[in-house]
Amino acid sequence: MARVKGAMMTRKRRNKVLKLAKGYWGAKSKHFKMANQAVMKSLSYAYVGRRLKKRDFRSLWITRISAGCKMNGMNYSTFVNGLKKAGVTINRKMLAEMAVNDKAAFTQLTELAKKALA
Repeated sequence: MARVKGAMMTRKRRNKVLKLAKGYWGAKSKHFKMANQAVMKSLSYAYVGRRLKKRDFRSLWITRISAGCKMNGMNYSTFVNGLKKAGVTINRKMLAEMAVNDKAAFTQLTELAKKALA
């Protein structure tokens, strides 16, 4: 059987990395070795960033809910406890959306939470 040379696959692999490194500063977008290091680093940052984004959004939602609760004379933890006791299962994303855009409905939820706690 004939020997297969690896030139085609090597070139494809290198071009794939160089394509990902397009727009990087200086030799990082031209030289394979530097581009490969930069791409590996940036992909690891992207992986971590996708997980951090979830944390950041959750804390933003909690901050918005807390601000809405303060306007209705409650704090966040008692509000969430009251909703749980009232049997309301709305996630924090929707609660934050209501606190910002639909203040009347959010006020009704705070009243519901206060009744459940009393």
